Amino acid sequence: MFDLDKWQEIYNTIKKNKIRTFLTAFSVIWGIFMLIILLGSGKGLENGVRDQFKGDASNRIWIGGGETSLPYKGLKPGRHIIFRDDDYKKVNEEFGEENKISARFNLWNNNTISYKNENGSFQIACIHPNYGYVEALIIDEGRFLNEIDVTEYRKVAALGKNVKDALFKEVNPIGKYINVNNVPFKVVGVFTDEGGERDMNRIYIPISTAQRVYNKGNWIGALNVVTNSDVERSNEILEGIKKGMSVRHKFDVNDSRALHYWNGLEDFVKFMNLMNGIRIFIWIIGIMTIIAGIVGVSNIMLVVVKERTKEIGIRKALGAKPRSIIGLIMFESVLITSFAGYIGLILGIGLLELIAPYFTTSDFFFMNPEVDMKVAIYATLLLIFSGAIAGYIPAKKAASVKPVEALKDE
Repeated sequence: MFDLDKWQEIYNTIKKNKIRTFLTAFSVIWGIFMLIILLGSGKGLENGVRDQFKGDASNRIWIGGGETSLPYKGLKPGRHIIFRDDDYKKVNEEFGEENKISARFNLWNNNTISYKNENGSFQIACIHPNYGYVEALIIDEGRFLNEIDVTEYRKVAALGKNVKDALFKEVNPIGKYINVNNVPFKVVGVFTDEGGERDMNRIYIPISTAQRVYNKGNWIGALNVVTNSDVERSNEILEGIKKGMSVRHKFDVNDSRALHYWNGLEDFVKFMNLMNGIRIFIWIIGIMTIIAGIVGVSNIMLVVVKERTKEIGIRKALGAKPRSIIGLIMFESVLITSFAGYIGLILGIGLLELIAPYFTTSDFFFMNPEVDMKVAIYATLLLIFSGAIAGYIPAKKAASVKPVEALKDE
């Protein structure tokens, strides 16, 4: 430990060279400040991207019918590809064992939903039960639709939380009947969808019931697949579905307009890889900025040693040991680096806390900028360690000064 005299000596040295010390500390402050801001901004960007996927399963594949643009076996282009129950059954037979398969179509007419004296207009989605995995629904009350509801053509419904609040207020809706376009449906569950207000203004009913009640025949709209596979396998599944569809609907499998499709898992992985690349880039920039500050500290300490050469020579002539001189120079370096690093850390975190309330949604793919405190502390400790190294080189040089040569120094 350093005694009070050495603390006083370091204080006097810093006080004597205020501008130099300030500029040295500022380079370190700026380095850690920029690292914290860059890390926080990178996290905000990652949060924003993740939030864009939050409302739906990130491992989702969507496939819908399009319009053929190529002739095929005597058939002219311009044919509409319309999915039917048989398409769902075939896809479920081929890929249902390893994936969650579902179909969906919407009722787009004026959908009046009422319960007693309360009514409203909400979106009605007609689905298979596995569609709950597609939307990543959270069941708040009761249950979601199940396979028995579909096979027995049950008139049951699951309500979004906003629908429940609008129609039932504080009343428990489970077991109550609502009128869906003048057809009674029993409420079996209430759900929350993190996708946003639009998704919670929705009612789900069994697809088979909707086909029968609303005269939709065997039309199913679009298919959805939730897979637990990797990107390569998900693309294989998508290609397999496309080939099956081309056979059943008689179109060229290479016709890019015959089907519309989207592999959410592939996009999600691309975004996450991009985020990882940005994170690495941020660390490189941040560390280089800190290194620049540390080099500045080392250079300043070399100047300090040069200025105090005669003083160091007198110390050695009076019997000062090399390690005491090394310790004094290193301690001054660590003190400046630690204090400056702490100030930079506080300023960086403070700025992130200041702007975070203005980015609570992912409208601009940027949300809740923040920095992991462990990372921030580790970065500061690394900075202090680097400061010790930065001080060691000039300290070693100071310790090697010969008293006779030092006393001759002008």
